[in-house]
Amino acid sequence: MSRSEFHQQHAERATAEARRLLEQRQALGARWLGWVATELYQLKPPEFAAMVRRELVRLNET
Repeated sequence: MSRSEFHQQHAERATAEARRLLEQRQALGARWLGWVATELYQLKPPEFAAMVRRELVRLNET
């Protein structure tokens, strides 16, 4: 599977996961960053985790 195909198949799921992570920021406060790092580390495959990280950045900027 090409990178483009992988991205197309998982883009919606990556956005949903990033939103789920961002929703916890206020509740976790200062602990959020460490929690997010742990959550991202557990995501597989690594290419999907990278997609979620990019979505976190994109959603955080809006």
